[in-house]
Amino acid sequence: MDKKMNPVVHFEMPYDDPERLEKFYTQAFGWQMQMLGKEMGDYVIAATTETDKNRMVKTPGAINGGFFPRKPDWPAQYPSVVIAVDDIRKAMEKVSDAGGAVLGEPMEIPGIGHYVSFTDTEGNRASMLQPYRARSRGGRGTRGK
Repeated sequence: MDKKMNPVVHFEMPYDDPERLEKFYTQAFGWQMQMLGKEMGDYVIAATTETDKNRMVKTPGAINGGFFPRKPDWPAQYPSVVIAVDDIRKAMEKVSDAGGAVLGEPMEIPGIGHYVSFTDTEGNRASMLQPYRARSRGGRGTRGK
């Protein structure tokens, strides 16, 4: 049995109004918000802690996150966490074998890695991310599936 633990590396939440979202989290918590635009699905990155030149958090245990536009045809749009995995296909199989349900096929996030959501046995939605760096030794990693 695989004893490696996969860490929570990111959070996600839906939004309806990007300007209202940015104003709230900037004023309430001092987060730095970056709106990525249409080419990245109107995703908004939330920097909640300092990062190094490789975009890795400097404070152990802290994570950054993001917000996605709420869409009427997407399932389970709730706050959730993103778990880093070394091999997304193997992780999908483990989720299914453990009684969870994978929600579709992995999608590529340019410059980041491969991502897919799932529901656990309790109906909670979470996601998995195979960062590009997980498939190579050094550098930014490969972009192969």
